[in-house]
Amino acid sequence: MTCTRCDGTGFLNLHQLDGDTLALFERSGDHQIILDWIAANAAHDVSVCDCCGDGEHWHGTPGEHHLEDGEPFPECY
Repeated sequence: MTCTRCDGTGFLNLHQLDGDTLALFERSGDHQIILDWIAANAAHDVSVCDCCGDGEHWHGTPGEHHLEDGEPFPECY
């Protein structure tokens, strides 16, 4: 299931990125680009999606939910 909260990106508030960083991420799909940007910049609210993870790390694949039997649906559904 693709997370609807982060639109499958694994991040929240990507609109706060500069255009070059966002374009590089969109072309490559490399999540480390955003993690590096977060570490290098202070005044922003960009973070790992709190529905897909804990705000710093993901629970599995970024932007995806892999539900096991008996697990509740994530908050974005």
